[in-house]
Amino acid sequence: MSTVLIVDDSKTSRYMLRHILVENGYEVLDEAENGQEGYEKYCELNPDFVTLDITMPVMDGLETLVKIKEYDEDAKIIMVTASGQKNKMLDAIKLGAADFVTKPYETSQIISIMDSMKDF
Repeated sequence: MSTVLIVDDSKTSRYMLRHILVENGYEVLDEAENGQEGYEKYCELNPDFVTLDITMPVMDGLETLVKIKEYDEDAKIIMVTASGQKNKMLDAIKLGAADFVTKPYETSQIISIMDSMKDF
């Protein structure tokens, strides 16, 4: 079973994403509500995947992405964010994010991305 760390400042978004992932056979190891906490938990838990919001307090998603990739260049990070942040999404891909989804997203969209990366 693939493991996931969810990093998002919205409790509702974390809850919804956890529900989707668990229903589709993923194990959610933990959640973080800001980038700094997410980075620390990544280093502690070494999950197979990270879902990472862009706009968060303390450390935003792009900063967190860079720190995680410096720690583990093979980290599989999927950016999750509100619509209207296309430039930040493109920046995230350039910085090493595996893919991104825009809220609101379809369950099949995020599961398809993660399923396609399981063997890499």
